[in-house]
Amino acid sequence: MIAKTFIMALLVLCSSLFAEAAASVAVSDSVQRSAPDSTRNVVEAAAESEEESDDDDIPEPPADESFEVSTTPLVKGKTGILAIDTLPVNEWDIPTKHNSLKYAMLFSLLPGGGQYYTEHYVRGGFLTGIEGLLIYDIFFNRSYQRDRLLDRARPFQDSVLYFTTKVLEARKNNASRDSIARYHAKRLEFLERVRAQSDKKMEQEDVRKAEVAWLIGVHLYGMFDTFGIWYNNNHRSTEYRDMKTAVLWALLPGGGQIFNRDFGKAGLVYMGILGAVASVSTSQNMVNYYLDRKHLVEKESPKSEEFERIQERVTYYRKNRNTYIWGGVLIYLYSIADAAVDALLSDFDSPLHMAVLPNLNGGAQAVMSLDF
Repeated sequence: MIAKTFIMALLVLCSSLFAEAAASVAVSDSVQRSAPDSTRNVVEAAAESEEESDDDDIPEPPADESFEVSTTPLVKGKTGILAIDTLPVNEWDIPTKHNSLKYAMLFSLLPGGGQYYTEHYVRGGFLTGIEGLLIYDIFFNRSYQRDRLLDRARPFQDSVLYFTTKVLEARKNNASRDSIARYHAKRLEFLERVRAQSDKKMEQEDVRKAEVAWLIGVHLYGMFDTFGIWYNNNHRSTEYRDMKTAVLWALLPGGGQIFNRDFGKAGLVYMGILGAVASVSTSQNMVNYYLDRKHLVEKESPKSEEFERIQERVTYYRKNRNTYIWGGVLIYLYSIADAAVDALLSDFDSPLHMAVLPNLNGGAQAVMSLDF
């Protein structure tokens, strides 16, 4: 904002200078008209001699240079003045000397490596931190939790096996019904504990699969962002892009962002859609798992606490699935709207929006374009 304010002040100053120049020309013309003929002849002679001496001192311009100033409307994104057209407009992607695409993409294979190579250390630090946490949770914490659940379930599995054997022996030996019922009740008690541990294991596996998808999405974003940094440092422009074309490209997920050369945003879109699709899939798997458990428990004891708990878990994972479906749809719609807005404002940062150009065609005047 400070840079834009400074540029606006500088351009306003230039316009005032051009106005003063026009006023001085008008005053000199009026003085010459009101002066006597003799005085006017003297002034004209002095002016001619001064012009001849100035022509001797000024070198002739090269043949390939043109000093004509166009009187046609200004073209979007270009002023024709090198000093203005080459002003930096990519404040987000800091220019860097490391402009090798090969090395940038090779380093991007590491978490945040491409950002470190292109000297964007804050963004690289965020990516390294997020991917590091996901890697730790997926490959270390989840593994530890799974082994812990198996250790907890093992004694219950042994108890189930023990009381199952007791029930079979009691039936074989024609034991009393009370003994068989007691052994069967104990067996069901430990079996429910085994199933509870199995449910936790399945839920943790569901989270782990979703985290793997999000990890891939975050890493994919890092690679797209690295390519975007390299591209904007070498090919960034403020040329106007057609909004209708951007919307048509945006019908493909991320296509509008690629059309607008916002590769980092395209990576975010792919990350969000990939994570949402994976979460929908894992949530649906859990719904199917608990529905099978519900049908099994319904046959044994439909009014038990276990049946109510399973029914609650089915409802929970259905809500999760629907939430991720709506999340994916919103991400897709956002990508379309973002592509349209970025295309509409594609030349917003162009210095042409506040460019003051002289037009010396029969007098001195300034041409200003305020295109917002």
